Amino acid sequence: MNLTKALGSVGGLTLASRVLALVRDTLQATYVGAGFASDAFFVAFRLPNMFRALFAEGAFSAAFIPLFNRKVAEGGGTAAGIDFAERALAVLFPVLLGFTLLMLAAAYPITWGLSGGFDRQHPTPEQFDFAVTLSRFTIPYLMLISLVSLLGGILNSMHRFWVNAAAPILLNVAMVAALIFFHGGDPYATARAQAISVTAGGALQLAWLWFACRRAGVSLRLRRPRIDDDVKKMLKLIIPAATGAGAAQINLAISTALAGHLLAAGSISAIYYADRLNQLPLGLIGIGLGTILLPVVSRQLSEGREAEAMEMQNRGLELALFLTLPATAAFVFAAEPLVRGLFQHGAFGAGDTVRAAQALAAFSLGLPSYVLVKVLTPGFYARADTRTPVRLALYSVAINFVGNLILIPGLAHWNIGQIGPPLATAIASTINVVSLYVVLGRRGHFALDPALKRKVPRLGLSALLMGGALLLVTPWIEPYLVGSLPVRAIALAVLVGSGVAIYGLACFVTGAFRVSDLRSILRRRATS
Repeated sequence: MNLTKALGSVGGLTLASRVLALVRDTLQATYVGAGFASDAFFVAFRLPNMFRALFAEGAFSAAFIPLFNRKVAEGGGTAAGIDFAERALAVLFPVLLGFTLLMLAAAYPITWGLSGGFDRQHPTPEQFDFAVTLSRFTIPYLMLISLVSLLGGILNSMHRFWVNAAAPILLNVAMVAALIFFHGGDPYATARAQAISVTAGGALQLAWLWFACRRAGVSLRLRRPRIDDDVKKMLKLIIPAATGAGAAQINLAISTALAGHLLAAGSISAIYYADRLNQLPLGLIGIGLGTILLPVVSRQLSEGREAEAMEMQNRGLELALFLTLPATAAFVFAAEPLVRGLFQHGAFGAGDTVRAAQALAAFSLGLPSYVLVKVLTPGFYARADTRTPVRLALYSVAINFVGNLILIPGLAHWNIGQIGPPLATAIASTINVVSLYVVLGRRGHFALDPALKRKVPRLGLSALLMGGALLLVTPWIEPYLVGSLPVRAIALAVLVGSGVAIYGLACFVTGAFRVSDLRSILRRRATS
């Protein structure tokens, strides 16, 4: 399987989704700004985002896909896999329905827990009730995205990666449409429209995946629930996998709650906008690679092809670092111009830009580890081991919590308290990925091959050279980042394009990427 080609297909659609997400966030900054209304929406949006990462993108995929592939590989073919999917759906559907109703009933304490009560913002009872209402609007998305993950897992196992990768576009289409057609002079009304659009987008995603499955010849029937041995095995894998795959989201939720409790109004929004930029390469690279690697590696292992699985993971790690390290350097050395060009207009002021840029630089220090977690965890999940990642993830969550308690009050004295949560998250994620790598190595399940050992330091040097060059280029571009929309778009394109060109040149100069590598890629494309 051509990993670069598969990632290109998934990454291209993910790029379209992330570009739409940037449009959405830009409109959000313009119409809602960085005050209580935006903080309330981002708290309500945190729950579906966290649940999607914990369950849809993490736990369900980790538990379902290896078992589905095993059913197919054992000789039953796709029909045996679909039979297992129907049995899984029969049990999960009533559980998800009951869980969603419970979450709706508990919206008040959930909102308080995710926001830390907004203590430093001293909200009125009406304002807090508004935040609870937004949470109730977004909670049904939890059930919808879980059903989407079931259908998407089937399509991924059939190597139809692009269909599932296209689904998030529909969520962003719904949210952008809400901002364009239902925004008003009142930030609270705009935030309410955004919350409603989240669940509307989830319904569109579910309809898209259902239609795609029908086109692929997959039609799931809703059976009477029965917990057999296969379903028991899946359920045992889901809970630990949720924590293991969603450690970064749990860390971010803790950071958001502590920021709401300890920092002033707008801090949650600054952290959110920074995280949105940080999530761009994570979505394009980390989630894309994780989506591709898990079904492929699990099938290779189920067929006894250990060497091929090791090779696939090495190439996944190499590709992840090649694409992630320059993004890290850009977010460290050019955070403020990027935030200014994207968000500083309308209700989003210069002070908001500075706070969000500081948070982005701190987040980006952990960007390679956020991505590498997605590359390394399939090495555990493909072997039906979800306990080890959860154990290591729990250590990461504890480190993040302690880091927040130390960093937020300490940095608040310097008026940069918003750096605390992303910095603690970056430290915790880095420790998590190092732990995953060490455990895989000790078990003999992963080792860096000579090609990867040669390239890693050269890629790091190339990224640093690009970052230094961006520092020299930025002053020439900065005046154009606060102009009209077309001017800002051109200025950002020049800034990003310069970085890409410099990084590409640096890779050839340092030997991280050789002419022979380029020829090899062109040959693979010509024969594919």
